[in-house]
Amino acid sequence: MMELVTFVLRAKIRKEIMLGLTKPKNQNLLAKEIGTHLPTISRAIKALELRKLIKCLNPEEVHFKLYALTDIGKFVQEELKKY
Repeated sequence: MMELVTFVLRAKIRKEIMLGLTKPKNQNLLAKEIGTHLPTISRAIKALELRKLIKCLNPEEVHFKLYALTDIGKFVQEELKKY
């Protein structure tokens, strides 16, 4: 699990997304809350999904996808709070 924590910590945006997902959110809301551009959020989300830290709750949607932490993601989120 520590390799997932260090993966997230290597990029500030990934850490901010992980800590910001206290409830399901879409990419636009995450970008607004974090203060960054949508393509940056999109790339980070893809990387986090690939490692099974977050999941899309409604993959059939085209324009308003909601993302939430997986069980592994929740564990990593708790570990991130220590840093």
